[in-house]
Amino acid sequence: MNKPAQILLDRLAITASALCALHCIAAPLLLVIFPSLLALPVGDHFYHILMVWFVIPTSSIAVLLGCTRHKDTAVLVLAFLGITGLAISAIYGHDLLGEIGEKLATLTATFLLIAAHWRNYSLCRNDSCDHAKSGKC
Repeated sequence: MNKPAQILLDRLAITASALCALHCIAAPLLLVIFPSLLALPVGDHFYHILMVWFVIPTSSIAVLLGCTRHKDTAVLVLAFLGITGLAISAIYGHDLLGEIGEKLATLTATFLLIAAHWRNYSLCRNDSCDHAKSGKC
């Protein structure tokens, strides 16, 4: 895959992760201000699973493509921790940690994933990165 497509995937994954974090932070406040929003399924467990099913493939593809280019293990570790944390908190978080613990775990995992994508995006955008000469960057 070419470099612009990989950068686009990183941007998409950052946006999806940020929307997930925004939903986690803003949903309780919006529900207090606008109780009629309770009729929408955005607070439902299905929404969380749906977001995880969108974030995992997008993030995995973007990170793996970037890591094959710049070989930065920090990106891989941050992404793995973020994806694993999101999946665990979406599936088991409420039962294991309670509602507040689930939100904190989800936010922590989301910020780890955003950090991984931001680093991946920055490394892949770096014009001084010369893969042909050094073999890695």
